[in-house]
Amino acid sequence: MGFTETETPDTRAWVLHPDIKSDRDRREAHGALEEALSLALALPGLEVLGGTVVPLPKPHPGMLFGSGKIEELKQQLEKDEIELVLIDGPVTPVQQRNLEKAWGVKLLDRTGLILEIFSDRAATREGVLQVEMAALSYQRTRLVRAWTHLERQRGGLGFVGGPGETQIEADRRAIDEQLVRLRRQLEKVVKTRELHRKARAKVPFPIVALVGYTNAGKSTLFNRLTGAEVMAKDMLFATLDPTMRAVKLSSGPEVILSDTVGFISDLPTELVAAFRATLEEVLAADIIVHVRDISHSESEEQAKDVRDILASLGITDETPQIELWNKIDNVDPDEAEALQLRASRQDDTFVASAITGQGLDAFLEDVAMKLAEGIREERLLLSYEDGRKRAWLFEKGLVSEEKQTEDGYDLLVRWSPTDAAKFDSL
Repeated sequence: MGFTETETPDTRAWVLHPDIKSDRDRREAHGALEEALSLALALPGLEVLGGTVVPLPKPHPGMLFGSGKIEELKQQLEKDEIELVLIDGPVTPVQQRNLEKAWGVKLLDRTGLILEIFSDRAATREGVLQVEMAALSYQRTRLVRAWTHLERQRGGLGFVGGPGETQIEADRRAIDEQLVRLRRQLEKVVKTRELHRKARAKVPFPIVALVGYTNAGKSTLFNRLTGAEVMAKDMLFATLDPTMRAVKLSSGPEVILSDTVGFISDLPTELVAAFRATLEEVLAADIIVHVRDISHSESEEQAKDVRDILASLGITDETPQIELWNKIDNVDPDEAEALQLRASRQDDTFVASAITGQGLDAFLEDVAMKLAEGIREERLLLSYEDGRKRAWLFEKGLVSEEKQTEDGYDLLVRWSPTDAAKFDSL
């Protein structure tokens, strides 16, 4: 995509986290800065020299920061020869233009940074299209900064704009036309994925979806359980697109394991569609495994963000959920023992390490047990006209026995309440 110059090797970057005191829901400043630094490190080609928390009682409409703070930061940036400043928060086009002019550097806000990361990580066609659309929507709102050198030349009442306005409108038109083309392409890709999803629905394998805050270790767990070569690095957004593999549980059935993109707090609105597209598999999951980095200082806050996003997707308590407290190998022995005790007192909670394999056997046994819960045998009598329903039962692998009678098909099925509900809706 390349709408910034962050591809340049070894671009020297600095991260600023505006600590807005009026934001009552904000996290602790140091935790937010740590996450922002992780975001910056996830983008290749950057040499992140450090970051600073900037107290901000009230954002300045034109410059974001006050004049004194701007001058102070300018000296720091010049001293370290910084080329790119990453601001962990929203920055208006006017603020971005003014700060770039004052500091003589390139500037990216949180949305721009995450867009760059998404662009670098997107692997499937749908992911690429969603990111391109998000980037164009983001650019469209910021065209003003590209044409500030063109001023209005004509007089009158303002009904006819000068060349600056004309160029901006032309650019907006070009972006809108490109967005229309991308949406058409996306519709075709989504239809293809829908066909694939329907094909998987016919397979009698339940889906187990791994979800969690980004960098919680989902892809490492996925690789250990499936033997797949999914990208698994200690960085935010290491994977963007869902990956699915079949896994045979030692004490249960074969399942489809789905690895999803990591969640993150305060996801920019331009990225919601791109992010949500990677989570569609979660809606069809029979079990959701919430993987947590239990060694992280902000683990509880991250877990809340994940639960909030799941709720916004429409996930209800009807879908069984398991919490897997990962990275126990990164915790000192005394704390690990306390976490083990705490987890044993909570339902559906397990302590494990995707690296060492500790605790995974008990976790997988619970997955198998949950999948077996509610399975019952039932005898059905279908008329010979109900060929479609009969075919569906066989496609799902639910028929244990069949006899033909004078009135129709006498079937013995073994199914879950979910299967029964789907059958009733046919």
